[in-house]
Amino acid sequence: MPGLKSGENGKRDRKRRRGMYILPSIFTAANIGAGYFAITQSLQGSALEPKYFDHAALAIAFAIPFDALDGRIARMTNTTSDFGRELDSLADVITFGVAPSVLAFTWGFQMLPSAMDAGLHQKLVQFGAFLCFLFLLCGASRLARFNISHNPVPKNPGRPGRKYFVGMPIPAAAGVIAAVVHFFGGIPVSMSAVAITWMVLVGFLGFLMVSTWRFWSGKEINFNSRQPFQWIVLFGLVMYALVFFSRYVLAAMALAYMFSGVIARLAYSWQRHRRGAHAQVLSDNSPQRPGPVAGDPDTTTH
Repeated sequence: MPGLKSGENGKRDRKRRRGMYILPSIFTAANIGAGYFAITQSLQGSALEPKYFDHAALAIAFAIPFDALDGRIARMTNTTSDFGRELDSLADVITFGVAPSVLAFTWGFQMLPSAMDAGLHQKLVQFGAFLCFLFLLCGASRLARFNISHNPVPKNPGRPGRKYFVGMPIPAAAGVIAAVVHFFGGIPVSMSAVAITWMVLVGFLGFLMVSTWRFWSGKEINFNSRQPFQWIVLFGLVMYALVFFSRYVLAAMALAYMFSGVIARLAYSWQRHRRGAHAQVLSDNSPQRPGPVAGDPDTTTH
């Protein structure tokens, strides 16, 4: 009967719609799972078993594509929702805030050898713990600002046709920490000079997240092209490089993205200073109008 068939079609459509809403949440759940796994691995790592630190770093790196896909899939299937956005933000705090801060502390400070000067060891561990907490706090603040901002404009705007993030995204900052740990194969820091350098890097990443500098978002990339051959070749090359040269490729990608925002800010400041100096030169070279002369009709009052 027509009524029965239409009812069955309506139920089928509702089930399909419900499945489409669940699909982005599956990627978000995978993001949370990777973050939880990274935390547990960080707590198990030691100087004798550095593989756990390496596993934690790789888990954070694997979570970045999941974070990018859940939002893109939700937009492509038109299944965005307030619940999905809130769940995604909480997942980012866990995976790209808590997990990398725990990894940064256990790998860079907690495993420092006790044979070094006791006072220096205590100060490095304490100040390192504070900076790792600061990284987490800056990441959470970055997410909160992103959630309430509408079409934010960085202080150093870029090309009009390209979209940018205001401040370094928290997945990218977490990716830098994961890439550095993976580059060293998970072997923890054992020298005070390296620990101080690591301290500076963690603090600088926190600053970049809450800054108003521009970072490329990549949102103008269109994967719906009718000629996807170029994307397939590029994807294959990237996957090959990640499989066989993951330490170098991940470190290069993460650091290049971090320094891209720094270089963009410095270039903008230099161009602005240059334009200001050029305008000052033109102002100094422009002819000056003579001042008023006593008795001039234009200066007399009536």
